[in-house]
Amino acid sequence: MKKLAQGTLLTLLIVIVTSCAHKSIKPAVTPPSPPKAQCNCAVESPPVQLPEAVPPTEVKPPEQKIADYSLLKPAKWEEVDGLQNDNLSLAWPAWMQSCSTLVNKPVWKKVCTAAIQLNNQTAKKPTSNAVEAYFKQYFSVYRTTNMDGSDGGMITGYYEPLLKGSRTKSAQYPNPLYAPPNDLITVEMDSVFPELKFKRVRGRLVGNKLLPYYNRAEIETEDSPIKGREFIYIDDIIDVFFLQIQGSGLVQLDNGEQVHVGYADQNGHPYNSIGRLLVERGEMTLAQASMQGIKNWARNNLAKLRELLNNNPSYVFFRELPAGLPGPLGALGVPILGERSVAVDPKFVPLGAPVFLSTTEPNSTKPLKRMMMAQDTGGAIKGGVRADFFWGAGPEAGAKAGAMKQAGKIWVFLPKEFVVNASENQVSQANR
Repeated sequence: MKKLAQGTLLTLLIVIVTSCAHKSIKPAVTPPSPPKAQCNCAVESPPVQLPEAVPPTEVKPPEQKIADYSLLKPAKWEEVDGLQNDNLSLAWPAWMQSCSTLVNKPVWKKVCTAAIQLNNQTAKKPTSNAVEAYFKQYFSVYRTTNMDGSDGGMITGYYEPLLKGSRTKSAQYPNPLYAPPNDLITVEMDSVFPELKFKRVRGRLVGNKLLPYYNRAEIETEDSPIKGREFIYIDDIIDVFFLQIQGSGLVQLDNGEQVHVGYADQNGHPYNSIGRLLVERGEMTLAQASMQGIKNWARNNLAKLRELLNNNPSYVFFRELPAGLPGPLGALGVPILGERSVAVDPKFVPLGAPVFLSTTEPNSTKPLKRMMMAQDTGGAIKGGVRADFFWGAGPEAGAKAGAMKQAGKIWVFLPKEFVVNASENQVSQANR
């Protein structure tokens, strides 16, 4: 994250917490008496993918403090609905992506070392039966639940859009993608207060005050305060907006080159769904408020578009990803693979963990029961039984992602050494 100037960080952190955090949280250190920093910043969770379509009624995440992963309940393998019917070998490459980083964590080291050995023994192509035997040998299974004990939740979808762009601004390509600004400051709250894990504030330093960062309306002007941070220009402002919602994309440049771009940072303002706003204004019905429905409205209402977009003050900054990746980078820091990766709430499901979804195809009753890897997060993905299914890249994946708002259940596979209700770094006994 961006570092504050020497002598300022401590003061800012103290005042930020007392201004923005819950009133019952007390500072662990005594604040100094010289000039205080001021913060009007919102404390928020790290965003990546945010499904724009207005969701149906869903179980809201709990407001009270609960231990990480404490809504996971022990289950039996035979309870996992559809495990026998999935071709688990198709999930193996995604699991190896998880292990590329999890192998460095003590509680995951044993299972990932065994996975690497199986991968080598089978020339990277273990059978479905071999994969199932591996997981049953090294893992325990848990079902995800909500605060009321129920185990049903909502499964949405996201994808990697394909955009048209150029490295040079022109009348055809007028809409910039911005790299993170140099003056954007991010403070991870748990670095001082562990009880604020997954919380952060963002802003800009003006004198000795930390002010909210520029919002969308301020950034998207001709004299943008972050001018100079542009690195690619896109032909369609609507595509730029939905790229920010999805968090990553593939840009086809005018010179024939293809470039992966991925989430780099965000301005700290809360996300406001324009789909929900259009429904509230009577511009469309709830049933019409899918991603494609919103795009159609935008193209037919260009005069109203800028005002609508500015109602969402949240703004995402991007970076160009290395060439040759098999997919966009998720929150775990590894490439995510189409139809085998999901975004989850990391407070309830450990990042990198294998999960099994039992849901249905978008706008359908056709069963979709599949082994996935929890490799991403999202600002709208909150709660114990909640996931965002990554469909891959391109228009077909986009159509499925935009239509997906299905009921579902989730099981999580964790190493037998993993102790639920404890931090990964505090594992002391096997979960048998």
